[in-house]
Amino acid sequence: MTDKNPKSLDFSGLGIEPKLMEIIYQLRFTMPTPIQHQSIPITIEGKDLVGIAQTGTGKTLAFAIPIIQRLAKLGGRALILLPTRELAMQVNESFQLIGKAIGLRTAVLIGGQTKSTQIRDLSRNPHVIIATPGRLIDYLQTKAVNLQTVKILVLDEADLMFDMGFIPQITEILKSVPKQRQTMLFSATMPPAIMKIVTSYMQLPVRIEVAPSGTPAEKVIHEMILIKREDRFDQLRKILNNYHGSILIFGRTKHGVRNLTKKINQMGQVAAEIHSGRSLPQRTTALKGFKTGQFRILVATDIAARGIDVKGIELVLNFDLPGSSEDYVHRIGRTGRAGKPGLAITFVSPNEMAEVKDIERLIKQSIPMTKLAEPEADSNQSRSKNRRRPYFQPGQPRGQGAHRSNKPYHKKFNRQRQNSWH
Repeated sequence: MTDKNPKSLDFSGLGIEPKLMEIIYQLRFTMPTPIQHQSIPITIEGKDLVGIAQTGTGKTLAFAIPIIQRLAKLGGRALILLPTRELAMQVNESFQLIGKAIGLRTAVLIGGQTKSTQIRDLSRNPHVIIATPGRLIDYLQTKAVNLQTVKILVLDEADLMFDMGFIPQITEILKSVPKQRQTMLFSATMPPAIMKIVTSYMQLPVRIEVAPSGTPAEKVIHEMILIKREDRFDQLRKILNNYHGSILIFGRTKHGVRNLTKKINQMGQVAAEIHSGRSLPQRTTALKGFKTGQFRILVATDIAARGIDVKGIELVLNFDLPGSSEDYVHRIGRTGRAGKPGLAITFVSPNEMAEVKDIERLIKQSIPMTKLAEPEADSNQSRSKNRRRPYFQPGQPRGQGAHRSNKPYHKKFNRQRQNSWH
């Protein structure tokens, strides 16, 4: 597999038809992102593609624009597979944004929605089917959908689909689409299971890698705080008071997220939650409220790490360390998007240092670690028994005296934020 670098520095030289170019410029898309710049000419030619790029780099338009153009010429339909409902809905929004003016029809097949609505959309002969593997398998088994007219197949966020155990469903779906087709695979990392798909089901794919696999967003400042679990709520309260923009908090379990959201709201903050225990309408309302500013804080499990496309997230806070190093990259990829600065803070227990080293090896950089001060010796009986010394400020060199401050943690980040955030 080889790289191909188009000479054009904007959309005009990528082989896009004039009608689509007009729509793109009406939407004020002027400069393609690196993954768009490199992949659009290749996919317009009908070649198979493996695109490796970190989250927030514009992968959806990198395949949506060529698909719309090729279907207009070839007929048939495209099938887009994604791991989560949120991602499926966001991809549909992108297709509608570009294709609605020219009559593009889509059908979204995901759990949590009534099948009658989805059957109705299928009956309208959609040009693009956007689906999660489980729901699509349901329709294949009942013969409610026929994939023999699929000419373009996209596996988006492929590594997450494999992590979520969708390999059997994906294999079944691949048997149901024609062998003669164009296949695109987009992923932030490239584990062996995905390489097997590449070699088995793709024909001489061109590989585009705009950043090394596992590379985090460039302008994200990383911070890890060494802290016991029982001390995390107090530290969280301090952080939430120091930052006034939108904040995305990750927990590991739905029970933990539910409990954390409740406690944050009890602090007087405004938070919503997204996890597998919430219905699709509840998750949609939470995400929409977070986008519009109704909820300043969103608390989520990893199901949302790649399902949240919200501009201007000031801080990603890992209340729990993620289950894998790759999940860390995807979580923090929600901030620092499109070249903007961002901040990622992670709480770490003393017994989790091996996991921290794994993350640092993947992202190829050390993450500054801040220790909390030990409880102050209490010889004065009039003091509260549970009163502690002030915490170290994150980013402060170890061994220096701790002091309380109302200033945000990172001066460098705040200078970037003042210059860049809207």
